[in-house]
Amino acid sequence: MNIIVETWRNSLKTLLHLYETKRGPLFVFFPLLFIFFVFVNIGSYWLAMYTAFYNLTQGGAGIYYAKIQYPVGFLGALFDSLSFFVTIMIIRRAIYSRNSWEYIGHLSMDVVIAILATFWVLFVFSISGWIVNLFQSTPQSLVARGERYEQMAVEALARPTENLRNIYFGVLMGISAMLPTCLHISMFLRAAYLRVTS
Repeated sequence: MNIIVETWRNSLKTLLHLYETKRGPLFVFFPLLFIFFVFVNIGSYWLAMYTAFYNLTQGGAGIYYAKIQYPVGFLGALFDSLSFFVTIMIIRRAIYSRNSWEYIGHLSMDVVIAILATFWVLFVFSISGWIVNLFQSTPQSLVARGERYEQMAVEALARPTENLRNIYFGVLMGISAMLPTCLHISMFLRAAYLRVTS
């Protein structure tokens, strides 16, 4: 196991070095990263809408949900950009950890970020709908919207088979927050494969 973790750590160290040497000034990098995540979030939103709730992309509902994409993209990018830098900090600490379990423990913090992203998605949709409704003739209470999305999340956990579309939608909306976790898993699998085949 230690050999696998060491290979994994070396791959991560190489990736971190590449990031640190190619990133450039933070005042240039951060806006580019933010814009990238705006597009990722809007793209994920429309992929989720068209594949899970196609009927809501047509007519008056389609216009409403087209307006929601902007706060969704902005607020999603805010979370993703900040969590990107938290992930970099976690990676730095993991690379210099003393043993394999400490290394794995540090990288497991990305799972916490993915869980927080789930709650952030609920917040984003509550506030995005509220913002759009402020400019329409049907303003809503932010608390009422929050309770509605909270109820949908509870129902999805209680009866997942009856709420597959909502779960699928949430997973697609959380793709950007899952990228670091997927990267760590792929690096671990690569290290394990190299160990088995060597």
